[in-house]
Amino acid sequence: MNAFGSERETVQEPILKYAYEIGWEYIKPEDAQRERKGEDKLILRDVFVNQIQKLNSHFIDHNQALDLIKRIEKVPEGIRGNLEIWQYLKGLKTLYDDVEKRERNVKLIDEDPKNNLYHVTDEFTFTNGKYTNRYDIVFFINGIPLIFVETKAPYKEEGIEEALKQVERYHRETPEAMTLFQLYVVTNLINLYYSPTWSFSTKSLFNWKLEEPNKNFESLIKDFFDKKRITKLILDYILFAEKDDKLQKVILRPHQMRAVQKVLERAKDRKKKRGLIWHTQGSGKTYTMIMTAKKLLEDPTFENPTVIMIVDRSELESQLFMNLKSVGFEHIYVAQSIEHLKGLLQQDTRGLIISMIHKFREIPQNLNTRKNIFVLVDEAHRSTSGILGNYLMGALPNATYIGFTGTPIDKTQRGAGTFVTFGKDDPPHGYLDKYGIAESIE
Repeated sequence: MNAFGSERETVQEPILKYAYEIGWEYIKPEDAQRERKGEDKLILRDVFVNQIQKLNSHFIDHNQALDLIKRIEKVPEGIRGNLEIWQYLKGLKTLYDDVEKRERNVKLIDEDPKNNLYHVTDEFTFTNGKYTNRYDIVFFINGIPLIFVETKAPYKEEGIEEALKQVERYHRETPEAMTLFQLYVVTNLINLYYSPTWSFSTKSLFNWKLEEPNKNFESLIKDFFDKKRITKLILDYILFAEKDDKLQKVILRPHQMRAVQKVLERAKDRKKKRGLIWHTQGSGKTYTMIMTAKKLLEDPTFENPTVIMIVDRSELESQLFMNLKSVGFEHIYVAQSIEHLKGLLQQDTRGLIISMIHKFREIPQNLNTRKNIFVLVDEAHRSTSGILGNYLMGALPNATYIGFTGTPIDKTQRGAGTFVTFGKDDPPHGYLDKYGIAESIE
């Protein structure tokens, strides 16, 4: 026996123990299989049916909940099916209400953990008739398997690489399970890496870190699998995006989640109206912007706001437009011209407006003086410099402006730098959030 002990003793069993201590109910593998009604099924049936009736008591009965399981099981396998499952989780899918004679959104997970049931099991075996795979640990919310963990012994030098190869094989051999799972974790006691399903490149494998250094494996597990955090991670920080005619799935990293939360806090501040998000190149600023826009539009605090995203490349503009309806944006407008943008602002349009900075050229001052307008500016070090930035801010004098940049320019003496434009509410450093090169390299 290796000095570190076996994989099960050193990694797998501690995860189960720590998860139990923070409120995940443990189910033995044989009990989980019985609840699933066999190895070819995935959902804990009784848990699901009871929870769905509880969360949708106004219109879903026992039989409708059972029918919902059938609908979920019939979702086509693959990443597009995975998107459909995520739309169910987000409450974007509907069921027909026989009483009111209309389609109504169905809730599978509540944002408040107190209203959900959380289970964990190990040695979870699934078969599709052709292939059979076993997942070391599986986490369920309301009976739906959403996270699986691949554990490796700490003494295995190539353990993480081996785990990734296994994850890729799971997607290839049993895509039915991967259509439900939303994220996966690989861990070897030393580190905890997480990634969205349908992505098994090391580029999308992120190391979960704690705010406080020198914490142990127990702290790492309890922090990541905290019920409130993991629920929010699944509901709020997963994004599907079309790129080069291919659907991709993204899950935000800790610095991106942190920035989104800070922008939301700034948006609620009645006195401070500017903020600079300084995240180094390649750190996912575009996805941070999209998620920020989404949260601003969803938050009832802002009373049906307008969010304007300023982008500086026409191909990015059209790419964003293609992506956003699938992830829950309802009202999206792409400014086609200066006159079109002017009309949208004059008509007090609510929802998301995507524009390029040059379309603000010669737009009149005080075109819309509403306060619940939020302007998110990509490549802020270029977009708002000079006269075009003056037109933008003159047209929307009471808006909140958030700049996103990887290379801020400081021209404090001339009063035209990124820090002066966006950072004046955050002395002495001049930024609301920073994710620097050193942190990125690490």
